[in-house]
Amino acid sequence: MLSFFKRSTQTSERQLRKYRKVVEHINSLEAKYETLSDEELAHMTEVFKTQIHDGDTIQTILPEAFAVVREASKRVLGMRHFDVQLIGGMVLSEGNIAEMPTGEGKTLVASLPSYLRALEGKGVHVITVNDYLAKRDYEQIGQIHRFLGLTVGLNVPMMQGPEKQDAYMADITYGVGTEFGFDYLRDNMVQYPSQKVQRPYHFAIIDEVDSVLIDEAKTPLIVAGKMQADADLHFIAARLAKRFKKGVHFDFDDETKATSLTDEGIEQVEKAFGIDNLYELEHQTLYHYMIQAVRAFVIFERDVDYIVKDDKVELVDMFTGRIMEGRTLSDGLHQAIEAKEGLTITEENKAQAQITIQNYFRMYPHLSGMTGTAKTQEKEFREVYNMEVIQIPTNRPRARVDSPDNVFVTTDQKYIAVAKEVAKRHKTGQPVLVGTTSILQSEKVAEYLDKENLSYHLLNAKSVEQEVDLISQAGQYGHITVATNMAGRGTDIMLGEGVEENGGLFVLGTEKHESRRIDNQLRGRSGRQGDKGESQFFISLEDDMFKRFAKDDLEKFNKKVKADEDGLVQNTEVNELTERTQRIVEGAHFSMREYNLKLDDVINDQRGVVYSLRDKVLERENLFEQLKTMVTEAVEFVVYDSCPEHETPDQYDFDRIERTMNGLLLEPITLPRNLEKPSEIVKVYDEALQTLFDYLDRFVDNEEVKEIIPQVMLSHIDSMWVKHLEVMARLKEGIGLRSYGQEDPMRIYQREGLQLFGKHYQQLRRNIASEIIGFMKLISQQQEGQD
Repeated sequence: MLSFFKRSTQTSERQLRKYRKVVEHINSLEAKYETLSDEELAHMTEVFKTQIHDGDTIQTILPEAFAVVREASKRVLGMRHFDVQLIGGMVLSEGNIAEMPTGEGKTLVASLPSYLRALEGKGVHVITVNDYLAKRDYEQIGQIHRFLGLTVGLNVPMMQGPEKQDAYMADITYGVGTEFGFDYLRDNMVQYPSQKVQRPYHFAIIDEVDSVLIDEAKTPLIVAGKMQADADLHFIAARLAKRFKKGVHFDFDDETKATSLTDEGIEQVEKAFGIDNLYELEHQTLYHYMIQAVRAFVIFERDVDYIVKDDKVELVDMFTGRIMEGRTLSDGLHQAIEAKEGLTITEENKAQAQITIQNYFRMYPHLSGMTGTAKTQEKEFREVYNMEVIQIPTNRPRARVDSPDNVFVTTDQKYIAVAKEVAKRHKTGQPVLVGTTSILQSEKVAEYLDKENLSYHLLNAKSVEQEVDLISQAGQYGHITVATNMAGRGTDIMLGEGVEENGGLFVLGTEKHESRRIDNQLRGRSGRQGDKGESQFFISLEDDMFKRFAKDDLEKFNKKVKADEDGLVQNTEVNELTERTQRIVEGAHFSMREYNLKLDDVINDQRGVVYSLRDKVLERENLFEQLKTMVTEAVEFVVYDSCPEHETPDQYDFDRIERTMNGLLLEPITLPRNLEKPSEIVKVYDEALQTLFDYLDRFVDNEEVKEIIPQVMLSHIDSMWVKHLEVMARLKEGIGLRSYGQEDPMRIYQREGLQLFGKHYQQLRRNIASEIIGFMKLISQQQEGQD
């Protein structure tokens, strides 16, 4: 396909033409499959598997396979795929993103490519945004696949190992993206291969792909162990941070949320704790507690980012407005918020394993996704995940009217106008869905609706089931629903009786989101499947987005603003200001995700080395040979590290080499001090190493030693990795400060991260070799004693 068409913002008719030809082919097969019995239709699965085994490609069998799924769906669910749903299925099976508006039946679309790719026998993962939707799709769409003879699994939190193994061995597995990621991390912490639950990755379909791969991609997945926090230090840091002033004691970037202490702030900390230099290595922990205390005050707002309930800080998902049950912030940030609120300090989460959403999903050879809104983020999907966004035509022409924004000077004027507009629509019986960007804002809207004596459903931080139920009712005659923009995502809103004649569902947005994509999702709640509907945003120049990202532009605009008696801005260029601000925000968020991904790429390479070594140990692959290699590499490392190229032989650290080597060898060796090359030093140890290896070979058939070697190796690998992650987190905290030295922080992080990994990996090899050899010596002594 020509790249020119790939780069256009709208999917061209030419692109769609190739799909339409295949649709005609699928439609021509419908009569043939209608005549088959249930058994004959189900038997087609075995026919397709044989064809693939004999060399047919997925694309060759696609028309027949899709026709079979459509027929099975008609019989099992009474639902027949529309032609546009077949196109969506084709886009997914190619590993791209199908952009389909709300109400176009994305759930049914996924039944096609999941069946097709499951025929390869390597497993398909269908990923949704929450457990409720995963269970719903597993039960509903799973019926089609079970009817056709495929196995279907469900992967949700709190399942036991054997249950998870069964879920992953199924042909098609439904679940939430984060749970798949956590299972990957946990699989790399097990003690025996039989405890792993996942098999190699093959093909994934992500529903609401923008939410999973972009919105959630800001936060890495972390498996953490509990560690006692220093409560006193947290409280002292919180008291100090409370007195700090922005621009005086610390700098804070509204756009990137980057926080750093100024010279004056550093002086205050040094004075408070009676130390000379906060940046000395011994005070690294204190600096960490202090910067987290400042972040707790400037980044996290009560009742927006978290709520306090029963002496506990509970985090709020900014995209759904729901409480994130059991989720806590890591690295002491959660405890810093507890100290700020004067609550009991809980145990700290210490990362034992972590990975970004991006690096997890990039492990799938084939990745695809569906959403109503992806085109505005196409560049990111292409660059990070190598996926194109293809816009799928609607089944029926869209009848929704998207009215221009109403922009007010103040937030008070905005909310008064919102309440009046809702009252006006409510009088006619037209249902209204008011979309907000946070729980706090939902409650604000509710206050103004109360003044108009309106009855409404306020939806925030409820359970998913209640949320789905209330959202689905939002289209009923006379209903007023106030919810966060993302609440009940993936739920269809059906129009009640008499609503179509009244103009359909009216969606009213009360603030522009930082992403145009999420505004479009809110609009998409109305006008599903050709229904009538209307959407409009009521915003103000005092909204958070303008204050954070358009200070200068806003200052200029305010000088020439014209407004009517209700505060409604009359200047036509106000829309341009809104759009420009949103584009700036999207750019800032993209840069932040890109930066975080680059940081994680450094750890990703290191993670690959550690997990690969771990897998070899788990599989008990040539453990004695691995041990010998570790000893050899440990020797070479300590020699060359103690004899840098830029130093003369009289500066070599012979004592360090001798001390390290004597900890490994059977008999101590005195190293001559007149050697002039590292290679000569290594040679001195050749004979002693051979003696050691011959000694190790005596234990090859010793069952006790064979059992202890993997245990020791895994224990050291895991503790080294936890320690390394912690050191890398501290390094990341400090690199921003050094950018003032005109060096790119990313390069510092890459260079120093590599040096740290080399050092930790060397210590790992030495510790493993030393402990196992010591254990063997102990066994030898015991045997000699018995003799």
